[in-house]
Amino acid sequence: MKLFWFFSHIALISTLVINPAKASSDNKTPETHQTAYPSIVRVTQEITADSNKPGNQTANNPSEQANSLPAIVPEANKPLTTYFRRADSYAANPESDPPRYVRRLSDIGVNAFKDITWLDVGLEWRTRYEHRHNDIRYVDGGNNDPFFLRSRAWLGIRDILDPFRFAVEFQDSRVYNNRHVITDQERNEYDLINAYGELYFKKALGADDRGNDRPIRFRVGRMAYETTDRRFIARNEWRNTTNSFEGFRLNLGREANDWELELFGMQPVRRLQTKFDEANDHLWVFGTIGHWRKWSDIITIQPYYMGQKQTADPNGFTATNKLDREIHMPGFRAYGKVGNLLDFDASFNYQMGYSGTKRQDAYGYNVEVGRTFNHQWKPRVMGFYGYATGDRDPNDGVDNRFDRFFGFARPWSADHYVIYENLKTPKIRFDLQPTAKLGFEATYAWFWLASSTDRMFDILNGNISNTLPDPGFNRDKTGQSGDYAGSAFEGRVRYQVTPRINTILGYTHFFAGEFVKNRIAAQPAHVDQRSGNTDFLYFEVLISLL
Repeated sequence: MKLFWFFSHIALISTLVINPAKASSDNKTPETHQTAYPSIVRVTQEITADSNKPGNQTANNPSEQANSLPAIVPEANKPLTTYFRRADSYAANPESDPPRYVRRLSDIGVNAFKDITWLDVGLEWRTRYEHRHNDIRYVDGGNNDPFFLRSRAWLGIRDILDPFRFAVEFQDSRVYNNRHVITDQERNEYDLINAYGELYFKKALGADDRGNDRPIRFRVGRMAYETTDRRFIARNEWRNTTNSFEGFRLNLGREANDWELELFGMQPVRRLQTKFDEANDHLWVFGTIGHWRKWSDIITIQPYYMGQKQTADPNGFTATNKLDREIHMPGFRAYGKVGNLLDFDASFNYQMGYSGTKRQDAYGYNVEVGRTFNHQWKPRVMGFYGYATGDRDPNDGVDNRFDRFFGFARPWSADHYVIYENLKTPKIRFDLQPTAKLGFEATYAWFWLASSTDRMFDILNGNISNTLPDPGFNRDKTGQSGDYAGSAFEGRVRYQVTPRINTILGYTHFFAGEFVKNRIAAQPAHVDQRSGNTDFLYFEVLISLL
């Protein structure tokens, strides 16, 4: 953070002495060519992100969160000006940079600010009511009806001080009426999730074949970061709190280019709920990611390498925190379309290294295939299969449990019972968009443990986010509890009330399998005799204030 504060002072001084009229006008974004997608505001998200953000930075997949402003759909036969293509797969597109709620001050509709193109601003407020019945994340059953509140504000400077750029993002996350122990997944009061300085050299690497500048960008400080399909590094937009990191990020090229290279080295930020967050000095995450978009009309290719290195923290809360760990993960992702017939998204990852005295040996993969039909309601069907190894034998000196790094859980289960570890799950999904503002989703998924001797992560107080000790009910080292965890139905309705107000109504029912039922029965304090079936109902309102 020392480098960040140094850059901050430079920016402050510079803004006082530089005439805003000198702001650059050549950083205009090329229009993104997109294909139809059956979600509420897919098209509007794409164009909004395109017109409001530099470098053709596009919005996140609205299947995870709808937040956009309406826009005019570009002509289908308009010449292509960018190599970038969004993935059609569920929740696989990183959040835009800066986020979707951020706009240039000149674009907020106030005439006095029409020439201030160098200042990015944003205000966002979200509230979500949840009703959970017999939530299996906790040992005790019953009902819980919490209210989650999240507020964000963004301030960023670009163009006027180039190559120097600067941004801060404030976030306040709170929860009320929660009967359980409050965790850092729910509360993180008065904190910064972005606070960085950046050197942006717009034409450092020339331009690609479609005339897009190929810049070099170096960012240092605190940053909420997402990349690839968000399964390993993610902001986690669904959750009430946000993953953030401190370190550096280097980009050669940008999203619109035919190729791009990312390099990063960061320490994850500890969310301290009521104190100012701080970096975890015991852990580094690092990597390099390639993006090849030359053939993006057919396929986009992303080879990458990510790693973690942890030094043992004697005061660590969990047993894992107290280990020396080092994990290296090469991976490969490819997504695209087969004409107008099918779209696809597939990836494979292998993990090696060590965890304490054990050798790390794990892998995971996922495949999604879908089709959007040529109908005015844009019906879409997709099939998905994901697999991640679990620890086969707790006594063999090898840890086979796949590590999700800092990815998010929602693509696996909306109720947060399942994450990308010790898992094999098939899933089917159906989307429908009757109007530009209204959309429906329905999903059914089945969950098995890849290894019956390893854990199901987030059940029975097994992961109370460094708040309560794990009592161990989420694992049966004998394997006698079985491997079938259960299945789940999820339905969602999304409606865009106004250009700046979006709502989501969702419901999930989890049907417990033998593993969950047996682990509930294994609790010494088990008194409610619940079956393991759970209900999750939620209603969310998201407001962009600028």
